[in-house]
Amino acid sequence: MARALKVFRMPIGFHDAYVAAPSRKAALAAWGADRDLFARGIAEEVKDADLMAEPLASPGAVIRRSRGSAAEQMAALPADEKPKARAKAVSRSDAQKPDRAELEQAEQAMENASTNARKTAQEFDRRAAALARERREAERRQTDDIARLTERRDKVAAAYEQATAIWRDR
Repeated sequence: MARALKVFRMPIGFHDAYVAAPSRKAALAAWGADRDLFARGIAEEVKDADLMAEPLASPGAVIRRSRGSAAEQMAALPADEKPKARAKAVSRSDAQKPDRAELEQAEQAMENASTNARKTAQEFDRRAAALARERREAERRQTDDIARLTERRDKVAAAYEQATAIWRDR
């Protein structure tokens, strides 16, 4: 035979957590508590029929209910914990406009760095193009020199062969 359900309550912040369970141990398990909150006086059994209706309709489920309105909760706070009201709201006309100078300096520095990077890259491109031209001219001169020297060597070799042939024939 199933045990009779009881309703238990535990405060959680600005809410109360209700659970319908057969025992205090089952209620603690439903809340996920690892300590006996009943022994500490934090949790309690509920006897009010109006507060028991919803949890009894969903046994084992944790039901959360707000403890009063926001105004009632604020009024219940101790004086030293109440949020302090701002002394005077600063109107937009009273507020000083933020200074943009530092941002403008940072943006200008970035623009200068970008410009310098572009100029440096263009200078490297110009120097690379000039070196490529110099290399092509040097290779053309070397090719022309080698062709001219090859032609001269061939003439000198032919003259040597002819002189050697004449010398042997004597």
